[in-house]
Amino acid sequence: MSMEVVFGDNLKIDVNYRGMTIKTDQPDIAGGDGSAPSPMDLFFASIAACAGFYAKSFCIQRNIPYEGIKITQKMNRNPETRLADNIVLNIDFPGDFPDKYKPALIKSVEACAVKKHITAGIKFDVETS
Repeated sequence: MSMEVVFGDNLKIDVNYRGMTIKTDQPDIAGGDGSAPSPMDLFFASIAACAGFYAKSFCIQRNIPYEGIKITQKMNRNPETRLADNIVLNIDFPGDFPDKYKPALIKSVEACAVKKHITAGIKFDVETS
């Protein structure tokens, strides 16, 4: 898997991947134009989107309606390190969601591949050519 970084105007950075362009920018307060999500926004959004994907896939595989399921993600930042130290995913089930499937859907969301990569620890190398 390979991605290419393209520098744009001001603090805009695009990433080309599989024929798509992922646009990023920094917020106004950080000197950017606020025209696109920041890389950190996309990082956190990828966790939320992964949780949503696993929840929806769980329902589709079992022919359970997923309409009305709401997943909310909150991040807590450590004031000393300024890094996120806790991410909470809250699943709000609609009243007609079958109780017997709730624990399994929660377990499915916990299996999110993005989360697995983060918790497994990834080695980062920076090379030059």
